[in-house]
Amino acid sequence: MNKQQKSEIIDFLSGQFKASQAVVVCGYNGVSHRDLESLRVAAKEAGATVQVAKNSLVAIAVKNAELGDIELSGNNLFIWSEDQVTACKVADTFAATMKDKFEIKSGIIEGEIADLAKVNQFAKLATKDELLGMLLSVWTAPARCLVTGLDNLMKKKEEEAA
Repeated sequence: MNKQQKSEIIDFLSGQFKASQAVVVCGYNGVSHRDLESLRVAAKEAGATVQVAKNSLVAIAVKNAELGDIELSGNNLFIWSEDQVTACKVADTFAATMKDKFEIKSGIIEGEIADLAKVNQFAKLATKDELLGMLLSVWTAPARCLVTGLDNLMKKKEEEAA
């Protein structure tokens, strides 16, 4: 890889990391190509991005994105998303299915270096869509109760009339 290609990768990753709220660093020794492709598909569906890159290039990209210094060693895969929860959830779900081969090492959440425990905490949170669904359910509850009550009243009146 020449300097121009390395520079392009660093610029791409810097821009992506700067725009994201979470970057998760994962080890993937022993994971098959087919499983990595299923991870990429699942991440894309969830709104996250998966990338394998050289540690040295990622470390420079993290510095350029002004996210601090991150220690990287071994084979790493990087998952990032625009919100804090999605990347953590994707990594956590895949780690649960590939127990011995895939591990979450660390991450950067909201511009701060995060350890495994913090990544796992964010993975347990509800996503934006799940929260919106809960909010919608709460908002529509009074209307549902009113409709159910009116329906029951109508049935009772029909029974009395019959």
